[in-house]
Amino acid sequence: MRKIVVVGGSLAGVHAAESLRDRGYDGELTIVSSEDQLPYDRPPLSKEALMEGLDHERLLLHDAAWYQQKNITVLLNDPAVRLDTDGRQLELLSGTALDYDGLVIATGSRARRVRTQEDGPTVHVIRTSDDARALRPRLQAGRHLVIAGGGFIGLEVAAAARQLGMMVTIIEGAPVPLARAFGDVIGAWYRDLHERNGVSFRCGLSLESIDRTPEGGVRVHLSDGSVVIGDVLVAGIGAEPAVEWLEGSGVSVGNGIICEADLSTTAPGVVAAGDVARWYNAIFDEEMRIEHWSNAVDQGRHAAGTLLGGNDAFLTVPYFWSDQYDARMRFVGRAGAAEHVYIEHMSDDRLIVLFGRDGLLRGAVCVNAPRQLAGYRMAIRDNVSWDQFVDGPSVRAASL
Repeated sequence: MRKIVVVGGSLAGVHAAESLRDRGYDGELTIVSSEDQLPYDRPPLSKEALMEGLDHERLLLHDAAWYQQKNITVLLNDPAVRLDTDGRQLELLSGTALDYDGLVIATGSRARRVRTQEDGPTVHVIRTSDDARALRPRLQAGRHLVIAGGGFIGLEVAAAARQLGMMVTIIEGAPVPLARAFGDVIGAWYRDLHERNGVSFRCGLSLESIDRTPEGGVRVHLSDGSVVIGDVLVAGIGAEPAVEWLEGSGVSVGNGIICEADLSTTAPGVVAAGDVARWYNAIFDEEMRIEHWSNAVDQGRHAAGTLLGGNDAFLTVPYFWSDQYDARMRFVGRAGAAEHVYIEHMSDDRLIVLFGRDGLLRGAVCVNAPRQLAGYRMAIRDNVSWDQFVDGPSVRAASL
């Protein structure tokens, strides 16, 4: 291969490019990005960037000199719009056509948005540095922030806003926040954490409509007929993989890009990595698509190896974190499809919950319990029996 293109100025895309150079690839290497700035880190956008202001230089994965040193061309503000896998050519929005021998798709995902009428109020999301830059000036002490969605993004924004002195109301369709990810027990623990810090919840309700108040705020109409009035509205209702541009390309998609175990796709010379990749993980005997920081790093590097001729399966125990107030949560494994849940420890400032399936430990949530985390991750990787960790009655997951 003499020409490799990485589509996506993402964490996965940059690590794929870096790994290609580390593995000895010395041909042409181009990163194509839809954004107008060099690739940067995203987790701080919903936390530090909102509380302290956006320092974009600190967020950069690498400065411009690094890309020059590695002989990597970065094309900014020019997203991919069409892929011809037969002719091995990528077309950009500007009309530029890039020939390639190998292609890494790392376009990531985009935030889902709440629909409003054309003259309705602005609904903020947190996905890009531009999103954080637009939201930050509106987060002022004494104002009321309304958040649609009680997932991790919504909860992290709520924690930042409360520490800035705002009133916060979270609207969540499930009975408790994080219920879809972890069930009601952990969701109730996080609801209590936020309520102790002054956040109000409206759970079990959906948004019916949104309009603007005469003062320029937001009026949110809920499914029970009630209304929540605030100054700012943030939507944290999940993300969706950016794959629409691949229609007709020969790359199979379905809840992301469908990959083999080694992250190769249905098109020759094309691999995928990061939020957009859906692949079979033999550790869990499960197809999965993961939107986590550590997965993007590891998959980007693995996809580079596959593109250069490797065929090892990508195996991982998923890991992610979320810091809210003084609660430092770390999660390893999978909670979905769990058959049993065991609460090892639960108090106001500490939480350890295990998830089991098919007689094996499959996942663990550790809040302010860092020492246990590494052991659980190794046990999940090594398929250690559920009974080795549970010394008391567990709860049927279906009853949570």
